[in-house]
Amino acid sequence: MSTEKSSIITIKELKKTFGTGDKANEVLKGINLEIYPGQIIGYIGPNGAGKSTTVKILTGILTGFEGNIKVLGFDLKKDSLEIKKQIGYVPENGAMYDLLTPNEYLSFIGNLYEMKEELIKSRTEHLLSFFEMEKHADQRMDTFSKGMKQKILIMAGIINNPKILFLDEPLSGLDANSVILVKEILIKMAKSGTTIFYCSHLMDIVEKISDRIILINNGNVIADGKFEDLKTEQSESLEQLFAQLTGKENTEENTNSLFEVFEN
Repeated sequence: MSTEKSSIITIKELKKTFGTGDKANEVLKGINLEIYPGQIIGYIGPNGAGKSTTVKILTGILTGFEGNIKVLGFDLKKDSLEIKKQIGYVPENGAMYDLLTPNEYLSFIGNLYEMKEELIKSRTEHLLSFFEMEKHADQRMDTFSKGMKQKILIMAGIINNPKILFLDEPLSGLDANSVILVKEILIKMAKSGTTIFYCSHLMDIVEKISDRIILINNGNVIADGKFEDLKTEQSESLEQLFAQLTGKENTEENTNSLFEVFEN
């Protein structure tokens, strides 16, 4: 997975607060990052740490943040539309026009990206075939399972061959075979120069596909680097490292205490 010297995402002193006054909640407290082309970034952290907020800011969904962000050389505050034309986004629970068919929905997405009709048609056919969804191509999506809808969201996120792909728990609802397919796609895209910004709670997958781990906790980056450089004798897996750095190492002790209650 290649990297270049010039960054594709630059984040300086990113802060985001929800609410005001006594109800103010500062979710991001000053994030500073440089992300480079072709990297697969595993962006991890506990619930409420600020992962999804970061992604929604970088994709232009959330505004009203403090700090400076450049994506693909554009100022996010001034040129968010130019950025959106060149990125892809796969959420965990994306709103879909589920009365459409996959063919209709992917055509709609392709047209938003101003792709040529023949290219939309070709990529749609290949994506549906890759995910073994071709027999559902003209079926209304309101009849689809969670996993089937998630496959369509992934297709929509990559149909424009984005320069940066943002994923927020993209494997939600997928079966094991589909997870393998997505992993293969991400690795292939990164090798071709696409930057992958991947948020997930599935530590084993993040550990396997990421060439850089960024761990965020309480709105701050507390670890950043290759897993091989971050791990210690006490944390030989990403899951153990996560527990160590976020203060959750005593899970076994807590579990034993819980079950003592049930045994009494």
